[in-house]
Amino acid sequence: MNRIFSLGLVLTLSLGLGACHNTPTTPAAGASSDTVAAAGGTTAGAQSGDAGQARALPGAGTQGADAQLLAKSTIYFDYDSSEIRADQVALVAAHGKRLAADRNLKARLEGHTDERGSAEYNVALGERRAQAVKRALLLQGATESQLTTVSYGEERPVAEGHDEAAWAQNRRVEISYGGGR
Repeated sequence: MNRIFSLGLVLTLSLGLGACHNTPTTPAAGASSDTVAAAGGTTAGAQSGDAGQARALPGAGTQGADAQLLAKSTIYFDYDSSEIRADQVALVAAHGKRLAADRNLKARLEGHTDERGSAEYNVALGERRAQAVKRALLLQGATESQLTTVSYGEERPVAEGHDEAAWAQNRRVEISYGGGR
């Protein structure tokens, strides 16, 4: 199964790079809302999509579409999934190319989930999401030594609310740059 996923990811990344343009990275409004037993949790201040998520990268001198993609550092996921969505592939690929171009740059991949499911399940799902992004970045030329992963599960939501709109924003991996130069 992992070999099939890896092959599919390579093909998807290849196709995504060829069609790299202003692909929106906000969660789909009509995403599925499967139901699982809800586990309570605290919520942080709400943010809309990737607003406020733009971060300047150390030494970034990228132009054009890649620069627009690199301004975003949040990768969104479907419910109960650690598979990188098709609309997120170009974003992941741009970050992978950036890391490959600067071996001194380091990134922490922070996996998050919505509040549904047990705390243990959500920590494991957040880790699977962070690992999926890590594998994709490695395929683009980043190195193991540049990447670390952590899962926060449901503990650090960015959106308040107990509906699909809030949950869609909380199902994510955030790329946090640091170290290097």
